[in-house]
Amino acid sequence: MDEKKKKEKKEVIRLERESVIPIIKPRLIMTLANLIEHSSDRAEFLKLCKRIEYTIRAWYLLQFEDLMQLYSLFDPVSGAQKLEQEKLSSREIDALELNFLTYLFQVMEKSNFKIVTDDEIDVALSGQYLLNLPITVNESKLDNVLLKKYFQEHHYDDLPYFSDKYVIFRRGIGVDRTTDYFIMEKVDMLIGRFWAYLLRITRLEKLLSRRSKRHHKKDQNKVNELNSEEVNKIKSEEYNDELFVERIRLENMPLSFRSLLKNNTIQEPTFDRIIVVYRRASTKSKAERGIFVKHFKNIPMADMEIVLPEKKNPGLTPMDWVKFLVSAVVGLVAVASSLERPTADWGVMMAVLSTVVGYFAKTYFTFEQNLAAYQNLITQSMYDKQLDSGKGTLLHLCDDVIQQEVKEVIVSFFILMEQGKATREDLDRSCEELIREEFGESCDFDVDDAVQKLEKLGIVTRDTIGRFQCVGLKRANEIIGTTTEELVLMARQGANPP
Repeated sequence: MDEKKKKEKKEVIRLERESVIPIIKPRLIMTLANLIEHSSDRAEFLKLCKRIEYTIRAWYLLQFEDLMQLYSLFDPVSGAQKLEQEKLSSREIDALELNFLTYLFQVMEKSNFKIVTDDEIDVALSGQYLLNLPITVNESKLDNVLLKKYFQEHHYDDLPYFSDKYVIFRRGIGVDRTTDYFIMEKVDMLIGRFWAYLLRITRLEKLLSRRSKRHHKKDQNKVNELNSEEVNKIKSEEYNDELFVERIRLENMPLSFRSLLKNNTIQEPTFDRIIVVYRRASTKSKAERGIFVKHFKNIPMADMEIVLPEKKNPGLTPMDWVKFLVSAVVGLVAVASSLERPTADWGVMMAVLSTVVGYFAKTYFTFEQNLAAYQNLITQSMYDKQLDSGKGTLLHLCDDVIQQEVKEVIVSFFILMEQGKATREDLDRSCEELIREEFGESCDFDVDDAVQKLEKLGIVTRDTIGRFQCVGLKRANEIIGTTTEELVLMARQGANPP
């Protein structure tokens, strides 16, 4: 039994570790503070953490205000009215919307969002989870000028094929599990496997197995089939730069009529956060200037189509109609062949006709079931999965940037404070080890950004051979000085400033 488990193959998706520190800031600060032995040093450290946050927030304030002011002109709800009041020329509006996208993409990068690539989409859609319908975008309803112009002026590597119409940003990796009986799905798969057996016998398998390679291609560099020993091996230190997530699907399970009433758990990696940016196409009567920014959470990779903008209503695919036609031809040929014989085998004819009619019914009812599931998922994405849109999404992003920057600076300062001088590589490794050992989390720590902020704050210096060292806690607080937020708090409490 153990040998069988070891040899059992598992579908595993390989992903790069991200720079996001997946720990909320209060927990991070209090855990690090509790590692400091002396209470006086602990108090100085907590004061320093507050001053670091207040200072970093002030650095970004003007940039975020510019971002929000620009978006007010391109808000799909009220932007058109403001543009009309400003009485700007078309050329001026074009320049402003490109400025807005520049600010937006900078904030996305600072918040550790990445643009989804074609390879990632192929990997995500190489399997099925809860959504089993081919979903496509109605591209005629989307503008293809704005983003195309932006990417012509700003170079990005590995842009997806649809980047002229919409952009999908993603951040964070999670896991979604669903436990159910999946009776209809199992019946559908059993019928499908029986139909595949018939096609192999009649040698029609190649004709019916042609599918779109773009959206269902499995990238062998990112999707691996591994046994249990290999799965355990990839969790070791030597694979620390990559993240492996198992995908458990009904398609890979052994099924029989006995298993119809058995509970099964399926599992799919998720994108923790997804943001979609697009503009609707202009019409002859109205020039569209609104820019949509939609924010989603916990989207299963295989169901990523639910976040696509301007989706077409799903219907039977051309391949379904081809299957109908081929099934009818196969049935007619089989019946005609039986009738030509001197003694017609009515049992064989009834079996063939039953199979053909059953396959027709299977295809139609499968479509109806998938359509109902699709409508349910769309409703769920609107109420449960969509975090925010427009201005609310931008406020989320601005706060994310500040929180991540503060956490990076605090962790790197703490390491230098505890360990003394360190090279860039040593500091990077020590920060990642601290996060893993104290919080049980892992990330690709952005040491360069953290050190840049520490040097800008003036609380870290570099020696002649490139090693970093920090000043003492009390001196660090003196260098940053009393912040405006502290003065306001002291004024409320009636205290005198230091």
